[in-house]
Amino acid sequence: MTHVENELNSQPECWIRAAEEAGAQGAALPEAGERVAIVGCGTSFFMAQAVAVLREQSGQGETDAFAASEFPEGRTYDRVVALTRSGTTTEVLELLGRLKGRTPTTAITADPRTPVMRSADHLVVLDFADEQSVVQTRFATTALTLLRAHLGLHSDAVVADARTALAAPLPEGLLDCTQFTFLGRGWTVGLANEAGLKMREASLAWTEAYPAMEYRHGPISITTRDTATWMFGEAPDGLAEQVGATGGLWVAGGLDPLAELVRAQRLAVALAAARGLDPDRPRHLTRSVILDSAAH
Repeated sequence: MTHVENELNSQPECWIRAAEEAGAQGAALPEAGERVAIVGCGTSFFMAQAVAVLREQSGQGETDAFAASEFPEGRTYDRVVALTRSGTTTEVLELLGRLKGRTPTTAITADPRTPVMRSADHLVVLDFADEQSVVQTRFATTALTLLRAHLGLHSDAVVADARTALAAPLPEGLLDCTQFTFLGRGWTVGLANEAGLKMREASLAWTEAYPAMEYRHGPISITTRDTATWMFGEAPDGLAEQVGATGGLWVAGGLDPLAELVRAQRLAVALAAARGLDPDRPRHLTRSVILDSAAH
């Protein structure tokens, strides 16, 4: 079994622990009413997108999400939260350095022995969710669970759905598809983006992700009998029927959307195996992107 398989299978236990720890973080996590920006790179950016929508929808305060490299320097926030598994990502560290002394910052990381420990004002270390694989699975979903629980939006049902996502067979016909489209609404747009990234990283699959209502505005034109269209959360009325009319495979998201992401992770690993790829060592990727200062 690969590292990534072991790690994605451990997610229910990681989520339980993250939910238990959410109430013990004190001043490290955003308070209700704060204006907050959440930043990250790659997978962490997509988790930031999901959390930002959840926080605003729950009435906790205005919340934005940015790739760390695209943070708008002219805006002011009460707090910036950085998601970084490795604690070494160049763009995150540089941003925290620029914010030091003028904007309170919190870093959520997996490794307590990295530079981010000195760069952020507050720290949350999820070392129990650290990973050996380059491809992120459990750290990202555990960080999201921590923040969901902090917002009062996590329940035991989410963990139960994750166990179902790990145990139930993948939908029939998925491995025969050659193109995959993931759709979301609200906070699940970030999850759809992450599902697409997992497929590209682990299995080199042709994948795309869109807000569900936007899928009709052009992207549906690529859908054929070899396409799988996977919905995270409740689908807009009529969309499943429209996809069915193209001959494509429709995958309804019947579980909690975060558990649906676990199913998509399983698909990425299964497709990698079918293609003779090693999902622990995706092409051209490393665990952390550390840039030469002279090159950027």
